[in-house]
Amino acid sequence: MKIVAFSTSNSKNSINKKLAAYVAGLFDGADIEVLDLNDYEIPLFSVDREAEIGQAEPAKDFLAKIASADFLVVSTAEHNGNFPAAWKNLFDWCTRIEKQVFQNTPMILLSTSPGGRGGATVMEIALNSFPRFGTEIKAHLSIPNFNDHFDSEANELTDASYKDELMQAIGALAS
Repeated sequence: MKIVAFSTSNSKNSINKKLAAYVAGLFDGADIEVLDLNDYEIPLFSVDREAEIGQAEPAKDFLAKIASADFLVVSTAEHNGNFPAAWKNLFDWCTRIEKQVFQNTPMILLSTSPGGRGGATVMEIALNSFPRFGTEIKAHLSIPNFNDHFDSEANELTDASYKDELMQAIGALAS
């Protein structure tokens, strides 16, 4: 099984990217590819820019990565109660090429933040919108206070209840 994992953040030190990579690594024997949104930078979307340059190559490349996946692990970052601008921009370019951005690939949806809500607002937005763009969300989990529940040096979730919840979800998906 090929898993493509990514975060909707373009931060070089993204805790959401750490979480997505960690969760993807919990699938035994999977071929894992972790994407970095910084590899898909595109000018700010507008219909005028699209008329000038056509379909943006980074968006085509991103869609090809999604198409190569049997399963997606996506962790949504939250900026001011919504998706980060880098993700929204890439997503907008992608929808102009393929409205079903996730191409009927099942997904585990995650979110985390350093604060106590764990990206709950953007998680709700994603739960409502992502299925309209070609995915079935098989499981979802929001982890608040990331730095209290994840050991970055060991690359491990340290909170037993969150870890159990993830393992149950992965076990159900693998069967």
